[in-house]
Amino acid sequence: MLTSLKQLTLEDGRSVTCTSPAEARMLWDDMSAEGYYRRAAAQLHPDDIVLDIGANIGLSAIAFADTCPGVRVIAVEPAPLAFECLRRNMGAHVPDGIALETGVGVANGTAQFTWYPRASANYSRYADRKRDNESTTTFLQNCGLDQNAIALVTNDVHDGEQIDVKVTTVSALLADHAPTGEIGLVKIDVERAELDVVRGIAESDWARIRTVVAEVHDCGDRLAQFCALLRSHGLATEVRQDAFLRGTELYEVFACRPPTW
Repeated sequence: MLTSLKQLTLEDGRSVTCTSPAEARMLWDDMSAEGYYRRAAAQLHPDDIVLDIGANIGLSAIAFADTCPGVRVIAVEPAPLAFECLRRNMGAHVPDGIALETGVGVANGTAQFTWYPRASANYSRYADRKRDNESTTTFLQNCGLDQNAIALVTNDVHDGEQIDVKVTTVSALLADHAPTGEIGLVKIDVERAELDVVRGIAESDWARIRTVVAEVHDCGDRLAQFCALLRSHGLATEVRQDAFLRGTELYEVFACRPPTW
């Protein structure tokens, strides 16, 4: 399986390990664009803890460490192949960070995920091939691709494989790896498991969290519930949808604790 790993060279000459250079390029461009991720990264302080949940191959972890040297990045990824990329990329570009092979949810245990070999950024515990196909098709239409090109790109892209993974909680991760210190950012990109992640944060840990940035799938009133839970713990929320994602269930949430001064 590791023979399927590839390399992508970034603009600054650094090489990152990935499963798909095209997908990795798109993810890196997203991290580099103006948006909530860059806004959150710009507000980090040296010695902050960054919890990157759904780290995939580690491009967000690299971007956070690049933006604010001195932050301590804990990057979490459950899928074995993506984790191997994360482990290598953290070792090469975020050597002071921690890479952990686990899912994150509302309770400790194990769970079955659906891994998409051709779309590693879309796999999930709550994978929904029909919805995922629809979102990808709409995104590509918004990008201006014609139907033939879209059919070529999306053909079998969400064929999945079942994998069993360990699942832990945010608070268990913090207890093991960051029992003290300010959590400057919790980044969540877990493909419909967003509520599970925040429901796994103990009351005593919320006060440590300054900022949350998340991709949220708005199905079953999930977006409203997600924002309400963050507001109940003192974080002010903002919601946006990228123009290329109009017509999909995908939204971005930026939540931060108002300054006390």
